[in-house]
Amino acid sequence: MHAQRDPVLEAMPLGYVAVDRDWRITYVNGEGEAVLGRTWDQLVGACYWRSFPFAVDTEFGRTYREVVASGRARTVEAFYPEPLDRWFEVRAVPRSDGLALYFSEVTARRTAQDRLSLLARVGAELTGTLDLTEAVRRIPRLVVPELGEACLLTVLDDDGRPRDLGSWHGDPARRDLLHRYAAVRLPGMPSAAPVVRALAGETVEADGADVLAAIHDDEARALYAQLGAPAVLAVPLPGRDRVIGALTFLSGGPSGSRVDPLTAREVAGRAGLALDNARLFARQRQLAEALQRSLLTTPRGSRLGRLAVRYTPAAEAARVGGDWYDAFAQPAGATTLVIGDVVGHDTAAAAAMGQLRSLLRGIAAYSDAGPAEVLRGLDRAMATLAVDTYATAAVARFEQTPEEAAAGLTRVCWSSAGHLPPLVLDPAGRLRELPAAPVDLLLGVDPGSPRHESALVLERGSTVLLHTDGLVERRDVDLDTGLARLADAVTALAGRPLGELCDEVIERLVHGRPEDDVALVALRLGD
Repeated sequence: MHAQRDPVLEAMPLGYVAVDRDWRITYVNGEGEAVLGRTWDQLVGACYWRSFPFAVDTEFGRTYREVVASGRARTVEAFYPEPLDRWFEVRAVPRSDGLALYFSEVTARRTAQDRLSLLARVGAELTGTLDLTEAVRRIPRLVVPELGEACLLTVLDDDGRPRDLGSWHGDPARRDLLHRYAAVRLPGMPSAAPVVRALAGETVEADGADVLAAIHDDEARALYAQLGAPAVLAVPLPGRDRVIGALTFLSGGPSGSRVDPLTAREVAGRAGLALDNARLFARQRQLAEALQRSLLTTPRGSRLGRLAVRYTPAAEAARVGGDWYDAFAQPAGATTLVIGDVVGHDTAAAAAMGQLRSLLRGIAAYSDAGPAEVLRGLDRAMATLAVDTYATAAVARFEQTPEEAAAGLTRVCWSSAGHLPPLVLDPAGRLRELPAAPVDLLLGVDPGSPRHESALVLERGSTVLLHTDGLVERRDVDLDTGLARLADAVTALAGRPLGELCDEVIERLVHGRPEDDVALVALRLGD
């Protein structure tokens, strides 16, 4: 079919195709020929659906049929695969004799939008975690399938040795295969392999066949072949001052579409920074926890029974803070338990905690005084030495006369400086009701404020537990509810060995991720 060229349609910067009601192409302008890669003679007179078979059951075809049926124009943007292999925006306009299609290729715009969207998602996902294991898990999953059909994450350890720590395949059936390949591929990689060169700072593209031929290890070669011998793009992961790893993108078998190197490098830049942040945070956390535990030494045992102490740092903080526990014998033989919490969650709080713990120990060991006097002495010492902080603390002293020991009885008296009361279980595992006591001020407020004591007589097999508020306080739960949960947990676990009871109580109440530091010290009498 031949028709006269329309000068207006030929002057348009958009591609134009017209079809009649039988879906036969009646016109294509010069821009349309250029975009579609076909001539007037190849298109005009042909059935549109035969010329563009992919469009039949896709968003293109559904939109065109809807426009013809409704008589209302619509715009569609979608990807057309081979032989065009590009993104198009099409304006479908109904005509009295059929349909007019105005279109342009928008691959560059769509690629830029997809790149920005991917980068934004990667940034948002990775800035939300400082957990190294979680960052390693997330990175490969974030980039598939936008950047290839699969991705492997390689990280250099502290000794500079590469380790494949993460992998993800877009095909669930191939994830185990990729995981097995990641487990064996690095030892068999030659120095010229893409991942090795990426670890040295290069961005490397390679055909799947070349990669397959260069693999020395038989098992790795077989697994790579089963993956389809995909093409490879290996990109370095930049840290603050060095390359810390590499991302290896696998795409579409030997002849599949390649991953855009620019996007891959930008993603790797964000991933590398997030991974480096997580590694630095992990190191700082380990150092902070080591510092904290060096301040919280393991207490000596008590002749009165079995002791247990636990410390769990806050999951969201720097893992160093002001919570402390202590247990020691005073000169006359009494066993003293201490629990305390300095305001703050930083090294300053930890330093203040170390000072208060040492001062309290010295006062108690020198004076052999009871809990109220020990706290009063500590408050005065803080004022005298200008220890500028606030803290809560509770001191409990356990002692018995020979007659009480023979009868299996122990006296406990305690004093609290703004701290939560102890939790006491009788030998049967029931909660003991504590005597009413006035609420004394925190340490550091008024060194002249009075201090009071409370007392109980306990039978052999009784358990006393002192804890910091991180065990029971939550952002979304009031303190009374938290204390009730603690009481339920402790009574339910009363028959367990003391160490197991402490571990399980922490697990049940904070599930391994406390919002605040958790410290506790417990004594089971006669155990």
